[in-house]
Amino acid sequence: MKLDMNSLWNLANNTIEKVAGLLRDPFLLAVRLYWGWQFFATGKGKLLNLDKTTEFFTSLNLPLPKLNAIMAGGTECFGGLLLLIGLFSRFISVPLMFTMIVAYLTADFKAVQGIFEDPDSFVSAAPFQFLFASLLIFLFGPGKLSLDALLFKQRPR
Repeated sequence: MKLDMNSLWNLANNTIEKVAGLLRDPFLLAVRLYWGWQFFATGKGKLLNLDKTTEFFTSLNLPLPKLNAIMAGGTECFGGLLLLIGLFSRFISVPLMFTMIVAYLTADFKAVQGIFEDPDSFVSAAPFQFLFASLLIFLFGPGKLSLDALLFKQRPR
């Protein structure tokens, strides 16, 4: 059997798609476990050091700094736990993304301003990876290795 370039391309592409499909759920699990834990740990740190967090938020001129510290810490802490176990993953990714956008606009505003002139400062700012992980889960879901998949099985359409 002779393969032309088109057939060879299709064979290679189909093989790559199958391999990628097999890796999708373990990858989403790894993202959720790692970043869920990171969100939990940073949120817990904010809540356990509420005075320092409030002081930092005050230095950023945030209104109601203590309330904002509790809200940010609570969102990160409890949202991180939900990501970690894969429960309500897409829903919790929205407030987590919002929290990271606020962090960018307040604590790392210079990185946002330089997004095109100095993209390295934007992607190396603390909120970037948290925001990116939340965005991945929002766009692709938690994967089959999650409580969402176990509890809320989707019926085929």
